[in-house]
Amino acid sequence: MNIAIIATSPRKDSNSLRFSKYLQKVLATSGFENSTVVDFHHFDIPSVGRGIIKKDDLSLFQAELIHAWEKADLVFFVTPEYNWTVNGDLLNALHQLGSKDFLHLFNNKVFALAGVSNGRGGKVPCLELTTVINKIINFTNQYSVVSPRIYESHETAKNLDEQADSTGNHVYESTVKAFIDYALVVAERWVK
Repeated sequence: MNIAIIATSPRKDSNSLRFSKYLQKVLATSGFENSTVVDFHHFDIPSVGRGIIKKDDLSLFQAELIHAWEKADLVFFVTPEYNWTVNGDLLNALHQLGSKDFLHLFNNKVFALAGVSNGRGGKVPCLELTTVINKIINFTNQYSVVSPRIYESHETAKNLDEQADSTGNHVYESTVKAFIDYALVVAERWVK
């Protein structure tokens, strides 16, 4: 199974990237070593209404994002919670990539959503993303599913060190593992 983990914070060395790298490490310990992390730090997708993504003229970031996503069976979106909502870069990317040239990104995929917070939070952006992704899948008549189990990474910087290793919170470790396992089961049932 191919897995993409997309860290959607534009901040350099963000908590979203840290959590994404931790997901990748946990996946590897479960035998899923074929995962790719994409970092939105180099995000350069034009805002809706100010430009489009040209499928034959992709930037390095756009090519990295699209390639990882299109080859993946399971796509994890790891999003920061900014002011109790999803970040604008991810919403913009979804709107731009929900166009006819990129509809394959929403076909035969399982999407799993994790919200990241430095404090307590992360649920609201996942709920909003569930709606947006499902709307794109529905409106464009694609066949994919959003995993119903979301993850809220609370106090991420306290639970993961700068190398994306656990600091030893066993509850955090077990709940992340349960989130990953659930997404894998959904993906194994969906992608045959």
